[in-house]
Amino acid sequence: MIQVTQDLARLVVHAAEEKKAENLITLDIQNLSVIAEYFVICHGNNERQVQAIVKEIQEQAHKNGYNVRGVEGLDEGRWVLVDLGDVVVHVFHREEREFYNIERLWGDAPRVSFDA
Repeated sequence: MIQVTQDLARLVVHAAEEKKAENLITLDIQNLSVIAEYFVICHGNNERQVQAIVKEIQEQAHKNGYNVRGVEGLDEGRWVLVDLGDVVVHVFHREEREFYNIERLWGDAPRVSFDA
């Protein structure tokens, strides 16, 4: 199960990178929360880019057999949450990311790297 969750997080990171997501970080929250095991956080510079990042994540998840449980905020493209179960993705518009700064709220969570 752990490997499946890591594979999903890695898939999300690579899908977001395909659409040029910026300041992409992955937080390991499994020892801090029951919500999920990983948060993937990134941003786009405008609403269209945010929407494109989310759509790519959704497409890659479906293509690889993962269930997208829910997506909130896609129409506005300012802060979109993608619920993939053990992986929760936050795709922000740059301005919202600076304002909410959720990385700071989860400052105790270790950062994970999924470099190729």
